[in-house]
Amino acid sequence: MHKLPPKAPFSHQNWQLMPGVVLGLGLIALVLLGLGSLLVMAGQLDIGSVWRSPYLRGVVVFTLWQAALSVVLSLLFALPVALALARFSQFAGRSLLLRLMELSLVLPTIVAVSGIIGVYGRQGWLTSLISNWLPDHGWNLYGVSGILLAHVFFNAPLAARILLQALEAVPAPQLRIASQLGLRGWWLWRSVQWPVIRLILPGLAALVFTLCFTSFAIIMTLGGGPAATTLEVAIYQALRFEFDFAQAALLAVIQLVICGSLWWLAFRNRMQGSLMPNRRFGHPILLRSSRPQRWLGAALLGVFFVFLALPLLAVVLRGLPALVPTTGSSMLYSQLLPATARSLLIAVPAGVGAVLGALITVAAARKAHGRLVMAIPTVTSYLPLVVPPLVLGTGLFLLLRPSLGNTAQGWALVSFINGLMALPFVVQVLRGPFADLDRSSLRIADQLGVLGWYRWRWLYWPLMRRPIALGLAYGIALSMGDFGVIALFGSPGQPTLPVLMYQQLSSYRVSDAAGTGLWLLSLLVLIFVVLSAVGRPVHSGQAARAQSPIGEPRHA
Repeated sequence: MHKLPPKAPFSHQNWQLMPGVVLGLGLIALVLLGLGSLLVMAGQLDIGSVWRSPYLRGVVVFTLWQAALSVVLSLLFALPVALALARFSQFAGRSLLLRLMELSLVLPTIVAVSGIIGVYGRQGWLTSLISNWLPDHGWNLYGVSGILLAHVFFNAPLAARILLQALEAVPAPQLRIASQLGLRGWWLWRSVQWPVIRLILPGLAALVFTLCFTSFAIIMTLGGGPAATTLEVAIYQALRFEFDFAQAALLAVIQLVICGSLWWLAFRNRMQGSLMPNRRFGHPILLRSSRPQRWLGAALLGVFFVFLALPLLAVVLRGLPALVPTTGSSMLYSQLLPATARSLLIAVPAGVGAVLGALITVAAARKAHGRLVMAIPTVTSYLPLVVPPLVLGTGLFLLLRPSLGNTAQGWALVSFINGLMALPFVVQVLRGPFADLDRSSLRIADQLGVLGWYRWRWLYWPLMRRPIALGLAYGIALSMGDFGVIALFGSPGQPTLPVLMYQQLSSYRVSDAAGTGLWLLSLLVLIFVVLSAVGRPVHSGQAARAQSPIGEPRHA
């Protein structure tokens, strides 16, 4: 009788666990080394100077205030939209609206800001229309109002998509009973919707707060002056223009303490749920609603769609004339093509590195289930959200300064930092599909001795092919849209696409900036389309389980 191979030894589990632990410890070491080198260069810190200096005190207070207010406004917009989408699961344009909502994560900030200026700026579409009716309206995009508007534009759709994901996770029997009982209004909210929303609300609020707290490009373009300066911008000014390492290190420590405390509270309260939107349809169970509710829901979703679509439409309509091949556009293309090459040279390695790091992290998290060591790869994957990329990049630059002597090495450092910044989002993309592999298949593979390359090829790859392509697209897109790190380390004479667009906006070349924004947006769409085709499973059985990089599942 043929005997089965012996069960895989415990060392195999450790082999999958240890890379994640090493990666997590490496991230912690990088943060400590980066901050340490900055602190050494800065010398002794004077914490009390923050409260003695009106400028520094104002920066800290304004950063906290605008981030907290942005969270409140984003969630106030996101929650009704998510409830309306969960209630009306079938209507024309729902898939398009969901795709627009998902664009908020990968849309380059500088591109969206260009579209927002085209709609809400002094000469914008909506502002000009309102000025005809209310000449003395007093609206000014530059300042607190513009910052809050841009933050809501980016974070409300992301929050609504994540809340919708939680609502779609409600068990079908529970929804069916609620529909049969005719629950609506307060009772539906209290018994069905709130119990699932409150599980992800701490983590969602922490995510939105962190994104608004560390906002850079929005403050740089829409801040309007020193009165609207955040910690991230103050750190950039201290490093780039004043060479004041002590002040940069002090502000970095304050930012780390605030963001770190917030995420510690989120994890301490057992944060649940994914912080990335998935692409699965909800249960097709229609809840009863009155006619006023239907009209109100339709109006709300229509206004939200217009709110998201108008800036993108402004980018397209204002950018098309600049990209039409003419004699005047030759100068623009002479800048676009080299900037595109530099952006891809930085973004592709960053995306690949983020995917590899995410795979190591999710594999370690699964193998470490139930162990204390699980906290190392899981928690440290969120560390790039807490650490200011400008500070980490500057610290590593100072640490490696004797060996960094040319532009290519500086670009390598920028690519490395961008890959770290994309890691938390790519982890969220891969975590769910990686956990979908049932334990019985893994147990049979252990009994048959299917390890190493064969285990990956026959068990994980069919399930992970499309999520990996999606994660790679997210990593590349997030890196291509980066404006913070490259603005600090990049050369003005060799800009990437976001830096080139910022230079055009700063010199009031609005038409060229619109063309650059449309070029960058088209390039990102092309990247998602190409990686969607590359990640498409060959067999129809696998295609039914795979997910589409943009929008809903392919079998839908």
